[in-house]
Amino acid sequence: MANTKNTSDSQNSRNSPKGEEKDTERNTADSGRPGPMEVLRHARAQLAELTGMSAETVSSFEQTEEGWSLEIEVLELARVPDTMSLMASYQVDLDQDGRLTGYRRVRRYERGRSDAQRQGGR
Repeated sequence: MANTKNTSDSQNSRNSPKGEEKDTERNTADSGRPGPMEVLRHARAQLAELTGMSAETVSSFEQTEEGWSLEIEVLELARVPDTMSLMASYQVDLDQDGRLTGYRRVRRYERGRSDAQRQGGR
């Protein structure tokens, strides 16, 4: 009976959206191109190697015609208390193979601060 349950669980996972993501990831890898999760990991590692700062989060991620575009949040300067630490948001571009082609800092802020409100009521 346990084998029957495992088989039905396997079939259910294959038919679920999560199973489809795995199939898509595998198909992408089979074509020689990295999948989204592999691109995210490589982008974080490459940015950390170039800047010497570790990536904390990825706040945006999209596939473009040229490859991939990400926005990665980085700890630039640790302070006490932690809410006063300086963070930065970097725009990172990668080619279709997941190799970093460029990056730039687009924003710098204190960890405890939210985005400034636009003036003029918008």
